[in-house]
Amino acid sequence: MAESWRTRLARWRFNWFPAYRATGARIEYIASNWLEVRVRLRLSWRTRNYVGTTFGGSMYGALDPIFMIMLMRTLGPDFVVWDKAATIRFLRPGRTTLRATFRLSETLLAEVRDDARASGPIERDLQVDLVDADGQVHATCTKTLHFRWKPGRDEAGP
Repeated sequence: MAESWRTRLARWRFNWFPAYRATGARIEYIASNWLEVRVRLRLSWRTRNYVGTTFGGSMYGALDPIFMIMLMRTLGPDFVVWDKAATIRFLRPGRTTLRATFRLSETLLAEVRDDARASGPIERDLQVDLVDADGQVHATCTKTLHFRWKPGRDEAGP
């Protein structure tokens, strides 16, 4: 799915937001329905660590806020979405540009909506990999997200 003017503007704003910009990562693409986001993390003087590979903090920082923002945009104002926990596993040193593709499915969104309404606050684990151009995984990040339906609101909003 192509980017819309709104998601292009969101991408541009996100890439200029100081906290995200400082990670060295850049968002390359946001689908118009927010179900896919692609991130690039180049190895540069800003992202290089003492031994010359990509700094682990830059790897995590590139991935940190994406799932939460995607889910806030796709679920809408009737749901509270929070990052609850994260783990990152560094599998090999990053010596080139790394990329991550975040994807959400309609099935996941429907499940979260139904479960949060039926049983109150819920959590889900979502995973994303940082890979190089050859498809080798350099880091795997698992994000635990908390969801809560705002009582007294419906799908259409206030």
